[in-house]
Amino acid sequence: MGEQNANQRFVDEATSEPEHIARARAHALELGAAPISPAIGAQCAVIAAVSQALNIVEIGTGAGVSGLWLLHGSPRATLTTIDKEPEHLGAARQAFAEARIPPARARFITGRASEVLPRMNEASYDIVLVDADPEGVIEYVEHGLRLVRAGGTVLVPRVLSGGAVADPVRRDPVTTAYRSLIQETQASPAVIGALSITGEGLLQLTTVATS
Repeated sequence: MGEQNANQRFVDEATSEPEHIARARAHALELGAAPISPAIGAQCAVIAAVSQALNIVEIGTGAGVSGLWLLHGSPRATLTTIDKEPEHLGAARQAFAEARIPPARARFITGRASEVLPRMNEASYDIVLVDADPEGVIEYVEHGLRLVRAGGTVLVPRVLSGGAVADPVRRDPVTTAYRSLIQETQASPAVIGALSITGEGLLQLTTVATS
C-alpha cells in the first residue's frame, strides 16, 4: 500500500460520523444513492461552521447525508436541497425528521437543477454544495458562484472522479469537465480555490469581495 493510500485509509477510519448521519447513509445506500463520504462530510461541516453559514443550498441530496453534515456544522442554518429524484428527497426528509431538524430549517425542491437554479436569488447564500449530474458540473458551479454572497463558498465533492482527473489519458466528457473546472477556477482572480484529495476529492471555491 502506497503512502497516499495509507493516509487515505487512516483518514477514513479516523473520521467519526454521528449516529443520525450513519443511519441516513445506510438508507441512502439501500436506495442506490451515492452519498458523500464521512471524510468529505466532516470537511463540509467544518467549512459550514467556520463560515457561520445561515443559508445553504445543495444540489443533489445524497438522500440526506450531505445536508445533515452541513447542518451538523451550522445548526442554525436553513438548507435548501434540490434533487430530480423524489425518492431521494423523501429519504432526506425522513432523515431530517429522525434527526429532529425543525421543518422550517429545510426546504425540499424536486426538479432538475438546470431549471431550478436560474430562478433562485443571487448573492443570497453562504454555501452552495454541488453534488449532482457530473455532466453539468461546470454549469452548476457557475450558478453556485452567482448564488453565494461575497465571501461565500461553493463546494464540489467527487471532483477527482475516482482518480480519472489525474490520468492525462482520460478524455471522457465527465473527466474533462472536472479537469477544466479545477484548472479554470484555480487560475481565476474571482475566487480563492483549494483542492482537497481526501476521500473522493473536494474543490472549495470562496468568492472574493470586489471593492
